[in-house]
Amino acid sequence: MCVLLAALICLSGCNIIIPQPRDEYVDGRLRITYWEKWTGFEGEAIQRVVDRFNGKQDRIYVNLVTMSQIDRKALVAIAGGDPPDLVGLWSAGLSQFAEKRALMPLEPFMEKAGMRREAFTEVFLEQNTYRGTLYGLPTTPASTALHWNKRLFREAGLDPERPPRTLAELDEMAGKLTKYDENGHLVQVGFTPSEPGWWHWSWGYWFGGELWDGENVTFDTPENLAAWKWIQSYPQKYGAEELRRFQSGIAGQFATPQNPFFSERVAMIVQGVWMANFIQTYAPGLEWGAAPFPSAVPGLEHVAMVECDSICIPAGARHPDEAFEFIQYLCSQEGLELLNMGHKKFTPLKEVSPEFLANHPNPYIEVFITLADSPNAFYAPLMSMWYEYNDEITPAFDMVMFGTTGPEAAVSMVQERVSDMWVRARASIERRERAEAEAAR
Repeated sequence: MCVLLAALICLSGCNIIIPQPRDEYVDGRLRITYWEKWTGFEGEAIQRVVDRFNGKQDRIYVNLVTMSQIDRKALVAIAGGDPPDLVGLWSAGLSQFAEKRALMPLEPFMEKAGMRREAFTEVFLEQNTYRGTLYGLPTTPASTALHWNKRLFREAGLDPERPPRTLAELDEMAGKLTKYDENGHLVQVGFTPSEPGWWHWSWGYWFGGELWDGENVTFDTPENLAAWKWIQSYPQKYGAEELRRFQSGIAGQFATPQNPFFSERVAMIVQGVWMANFIQTYAPGLEWGAAPFPSAVPGLEHVAMVECDSICIPAGARHPDEAFEFIQYLCSQEGLELLNMGHKKFTPLKEVSPEFLANHPNPYIEVFITLADSPNAFYAPLMSMWYEYNDEITPAFDMVMFGTTGPEAAVSMVQERVSDMWVRARASIERRERAEAEAAR
């Protein structure tokens, strides 16, 4: 019956009209839908921004919907032709959406609205740009820094107001801050590259390395190899099995009082600007400080991993102009300061109000702003297959960290596997671009 129906349609020359959902209105205002991933205090912060926008005008009503697994669900909705009008993504996953043509370019909207790129810190616009096109705008940015426990420094005979300034100093201090029980088991670690375990891919940058040069995978380089030899020095000092035992005892406890930094089992850690909020919640009496994580290379200063959340308009959105009107407010100084004060972060704008800095609950907020503006700030490569790349790095890191593989073999293995994947991915990209160019002609 289906085949017959299709044949009749083709023969008759009729067009199938797919019914479209009707526009919905709230008190006479056009209702647009915004999918966002935040919950808790972060969700409350974006709801305040939405409420402020809804109260400022009488033409558009933004309906905020909290969405788990937002990247997967948004791709399905876009492919099915029924996307939301707005979606909040992680910057690291934006390339995947852009490669699938799942997002609308934003620069035409910015030009029409008179928004200036120069108002934003450039590193966050870079993370929202794929192959020369801007597909998102940054909302809540972050940078990472060394966090240290001042009380444990004092107990170890170290100056609690002086964090390590070189990687060699960090290693030396870590030894003084490490303790064992009567059975020879680790009970306190000064530092370990395996904690918190979120950015195994990043260590080479403090040695002058990178993961991708814009065209090729660059994992197997002297700089990255030096970083992985440094990683190996920790199991060599403390024992791979002993570190594994210690790590298993602290795993999965980030947002709890048992977090190893909050419970003072780890004295130094790399963490993001958000850490101050969790310290206030789970360890309010903790004495802590934040400073740039030290580099292994003389003269290479203020190295920091940066990332951001992004606001985007999905391809096929039914109300893109109205959606961008909300983006314009969200990305204004008022909107971003309201949002980021709630998230306890800084804003992606170059200019902020004096009140924002004066009232900020993070006493080291200007450290994180300085790191984000550093020429040595770095971020995950803008590759559509970045998640697959990272999936190769993580098990290789574990093999080096826990003594089953040497750094040379691990680095070489990642380079070979990811390079093969990238060759196939690049060929697919080039085929699509040729097809699009031919269709345009």
